[in-house]
Amino acid sequence: MSVSANSATPTRTSSRIPKVPFWAQIVTGLVVGVLLGWLARSQDINWLYKTLEQVGDIFVQLLKLAVAPLVFFAILVSITNLRKVNNAARLATRTLLWFMITSLIAVAIGLVIGLLTNPGAGTGLTSKDGAKPEHAGSWIDFLTGIVPTDVITPFTELNVLQIVFMAAVAGIAALKLGDRAKPILALSESVLELLQKALWWVIRLAPLGTVGLIGYAIADYGWDLIGKYATFTADVYIGCALVLFGVYPLLLATVAKVNPVQFYKGAWPAIQLAFVSRSSVGTMPVTQKVTERLGVPKEYTSFAVPFGATTKMDGCAAIYPALAAIFIAQIFDVQLGIQDYLLIAFVSVVGSAATAGLTGATVMLTLTLSTLGLPLEGVGLLMAIDPILDMIRTATNVAGQALVPVIVAAREKILDLDVYNSASASPVDDVDERDAGQAAGQKVAVPATA
Repeated sequence: MSVSANSATPTRTSSRIPKVPFWAQIVTGLVVGVLLGWLARSQDINWLYKTLEQVGDIFVQLLKLAVAPLVFFAILVSITNLRKVNNAARLATRTLLWFMITSLIAVAIGLVIGLLTNPGAGTGLTSKDGAKPEHAGSWIDFLTGIVPTDVITPFTELNVLQIVFMAAVAGIAALKLGDRAKPILALSESVLELLQKALWWVIRLAPLGTVGLIGYAIADYGWDLIGKYATFTADVYIGCALVLFGVYPLLLATVAKVNPVQFYKGAWPAIQLAFVSRSSVGTMPVTQKVTERLGVPKEYTSFAVPFGATTKMDGCAAIYPALAAIFIAQIFDVQLGIQDYLLIAFVSVVGSAATAGLTGATVMLTLTLSTLGLPLEGVGLLMAIDPILDMIRTATNVAGQALVPVIVAAREKILDLDVYNSASASPVDDVDERDAGQAAGQKVAVPATA
């Protein structure tokens, strides 16, 4: 009997269908999406066009469905988790400082590329091709819009900045209450875990969502439109690539003094999901898991990643508005001076929270244009091409949101180098299953910083 039992085991193992890596599923979705989009456009297949649109919309809506409660409870719990970390104020300050430093570097790269390539020249576009956006950002709206008029509207209208404000106030109040707030904190942590688990199910639909999003973009816009914006599109992708694969590895090697290749091995599941979903907040659970997998203490990660998902936007809030401002100024024949470029840098660092971690960067762009006095009709020139640009922007955002905690943890001597050096490019499914038990049953000890 024992012999037959032993012989049955390899039979069951060999009959199992091998699991397709998540990156391969995403790549397959990209290829299938491009083919279906081209087919729908070239053959004028209306039902396929509509199907691709609906599949993409449903995937984005599922991500957005969890955004409001996820942001609220993630920020609330992350602030209260700081009580478990030694020198919490110092860590928070260093995190914010590195957010600003990397944003300045990113916006400088965007400005240099824009000035060298003149993306608005030779496009054939004119001011008549633009249209004012329905909702424009301004500094008055930005500042007054932080504080909500009630507690319901921010959730129904998905005003992430106001949700962050309320969550921060609730988190600080919970810290002040101490033990009396424990029941609320326990409930908040449970709700956050529930939301993250539900969002994991949505994330696993990303390959299917990729087919719809990419397919619809190709079917709706076509290659001709991309051709008109060829220089601008190339500038955005080159700028993001320079930050993603140039600046970030350099900071890891020189500031954090760790192997950059290991960072990308561990962070790749979050970066590739961000590219597809175009949502920093939607990617946040994956970003947090891969950052922990890179050796950053859980207590610090649970603060830094949610904070970064709503404020750290090197792609959407630094590279893109810098290039877009130059592009629009050239279309409308407006000369920009040194003071204008300094204003772009200022807006990128201070106003990045306006992007709110959602798909698109229209609010940030309108905020930049209004600050510079450029026509808001320029936003309409870029709306058609925005989904194509938003993929690389969001991937850059999320990479930066994982990068800064690694840098700060390394500088503060709390990065587990053994864990970091053993990080591997596991599929998203494996990250979820393997880390779930660790998150529930283990607490990471954070040593006191020097």
